[in-house]
This record gives sequence, structure tokens and C-alpha cells, in this order.
Amino acid sequence: MSDISAESRWSDGVRDVAPILLSVAPFGLIFGVTAAAADVPALAAWASSFIIFAGASQIAIVEILDGGGAPAVALATAIIINARLLMYSADMGRYTVATPLRAKLSVAYLLTDQAYLVTSHRYPDPATAPSVLPFYFGAGLSLWITWQTTTTLGMALGASVPSSWSLEFAIPLTFMALLVLAIRDKPGLVAAAVGGTVAVAAFALPYQLGLLAGAVAGVVAGMVSERWFS
Repeated sequence: MSDISAESRWSDGVRDVAPILLSVAPFGLIFGVTAAAADVPALAAWASSFIIFAGASQIAIVEILDGGGAPAVALATAIIINARLLMYSADMGRYTVATPLRAKLSVAYLLTDQAYLVTSHRYPDPATAPSVLPFYFGAGLSLWITWQTTTTLGMALGASVPSSWSLEFAIPLTFMALLVLAIRDKPGLVAAAVGGTVAVAAFALPYQLGLLAGAVAGVVAGMVSERWFS
């Protein structure tokens, strides 16, 4: 009976995240195409989908490196952008108290905005919820497979795109679109507005430090506004 129940929860996770995949797939394709055209090692760009598995930070890294920024700046920017995952993982800890370490590491690897949101929406109270891992893995693996497939396909297509098409503009546009999708409340709106404004104002800084400055400013603004609006 427990196996059937676990299988059912897995299917629920796949089903709940399915509408979100319709928005994830185009961004994966665009990232793959533009990363292939950027001045970064193709293997590194492709491997980032497996190693990092975080669209916004992957795009930021490609944007910084393609613009001549230092790898350290790209890494710092990615860490700041992904800092929100600390809050998600802390909350997911409520669902994985009795979970073996190996499973916890898998939960951490598959943790994304989308996987966390559909899981916490379906099971808001861990105390009354069954094991959420089948549901979470159903949603998380669906997102992972979609992202790996579309970024790989995008890079394969990007290799055949003529350089005269000048697709470089698509990288920052895709990053902006991901930020817009991430805005779900007033603190998120404030963080995006402040971060975007600072990034534009600091565009002339060397080593692509403008994007790093924007990311830091956005995180700080989001934290301050979270307290202000709470």
C-alpha cells in the first residue's frame, strides 16, 4: 500500500509541475543557443546545467564571462543570486528530519524555486503531511530533465546559428525574464527594481562588476523590504 501511495505522490509531483515546464523549456533553449554563441568554453557552458542547475545564475555567469569579467566575479554573482536557496533549504528541512543523508543531498541538488513552491503549496504543514519526498522528486526530476534536455538541444542548435545573427542580446533578456517570473510579492518587486537599477547604473564598472553590484543591492533591498512589509 505504501508503494502505491508513494507512486501516486510521485505522479502528483509530475502533474503539479507540468504547467511550469512550459515556461522552463523556452528559457533552456534560449540559454543553450546563446551560450553556444558566447565567448565561453562550450563544454563549461553545457556542464553548468548539470553542476549548477540554476538558470538565473548560469545566465549571469555566461553574461559576465562573455563580457570579459573575471571568473571570481562570475562565481560571487552566482552565489549571491542563489542565496535565496538557503531559505528554501531551511524550510525543506522541516520535511526531511528523518531522511537519510543521501536523500537529503538529492533534495538539495534538485532544489529550485519551482520545486520548492509546488511542494510547499501541496504540503504546507509537514506535521500533517505524508512523506513528501516522492512528490518532491517527481517535480524536481521533471524540472531537471526538462532543463538538461532543452539546454543541450539549444547548444546543439546554437552551434549551427550564423554569427551574423548576433544573439548576444538574448542572454541579458533571458536573465531579465527569469527575474520577472521570480517576482511574487512586494519585497521581490523592490529587490528586482533596486538590483536592476544598480546594475544599469554600474554598467561601466570593470570586470563586469556592475552585475555583481546589482545582485548585492537587490538582495539587501529585498531583505530590508521584507521586514518593512511584514
